[in-house]
Amino acid sequence: MRKWLPGIALVVLALAVPSVGAADDLTGQQEFLCTAVQVHVCNDDGECMSDQPWDLNIPQFIEVNLKDKKLSTTKASGEARSTPIKNMERADGLIALQGFEMGRAFSFLITEKTGMLVVSVAREGKTVSVFGACTPMAASK
Repeated sequence: MRKWLPGIALVVLALAVPSVGAADDLTGQQEFLCTAVQVHVCNDDGECMSDQPWDLNIPQFIEVNLKDKKLSTTKASGEARSTPIKNMERADGLIALQGFEMGRAFSFLITEKTGMLVVSVAREGKTVSVFGACTPMAASK
């Protein structure tokens, strides 16, 4: 039993450490799922703070559909939030998505090879920066 303890401890430690690098290759993908990992909010008075995404009403998962040019919450979220992607470009291994709705401008930048995500949202007097990760969506059956 003692010779198993170091191996078990290593597995438990590996599972306990959050991994921002746990994203996937999105090359050629048209639909993928993204999640926020870190969020930073700044106000025009210079005050900035970091918080958990769920404490700021940021959905746990966002479905990205490049074919339909749409961002939406998952069905499991119990919400029916959706917004159109107004501008989209795929170049140099990056996916850039932009839009504007309800007084908020947003910009997503996703690294295709790693699935790493950076999002900026701006509204009057406030900016929100989000770091996250994306993975391809399972094909519908």
